[in-house]
Amino acid sequence: MDTVATQLKLALLAVSLLFLPFLQATDFKYCDNGGNYVVKVNGIDISPKPVVSGKPATFSISASTGQAISGGKAVIDVSYFGFHIHQETHPLCEETSCPIAVGNFVLSHNQVLPGFTPPGSYTLKMTLTGDGIPQLTCISFDFEIGFGASGFSISDA
Repeated sequence: MDTVATQLKLALLAVSLLFLPFLQATDFKYCDNGGNYVVKVNGIDISPKPVVSGKPATFSISASTGQAISGGKAVIDVSYFGFHIHQETHPLCEETSCPIAVGNFVLSHNQVLPGFTPPGSYTLKMTLTGDGIPQLTCISFDFEIGFGASGFSISDA
């Protein structure tokens, strides 16, 4: 009887580990639900989660395309509690290797946020444009910024 219970626990553990990637995935939405984008986003991974002020953060976006892309721009807009607070533009080929062949690829953006960045909930909107293509894709997703590495407790206040 003891071995049956152990086997059941191991099976339950194995099944729960299968769902771990889904628990860490970041939900996103397309800017235009009816949009027929050249680039389809498959998933977003943010590391660390939550992002920590003053420390490096990586935003990795797995995507696919049915059309070769030679270059373009990534426009990143950030909002804090609904207020637009920051915009930056990067050459697409700095975020992924170019040319982008038909199929799957990963766009990766590394950023160190200033140490004074307030903790809370942020929204990032990313628009990709291509050479001669006004909009390859447009997505938005929420992410959290936690307290800095020094930590914070009620006794510090």
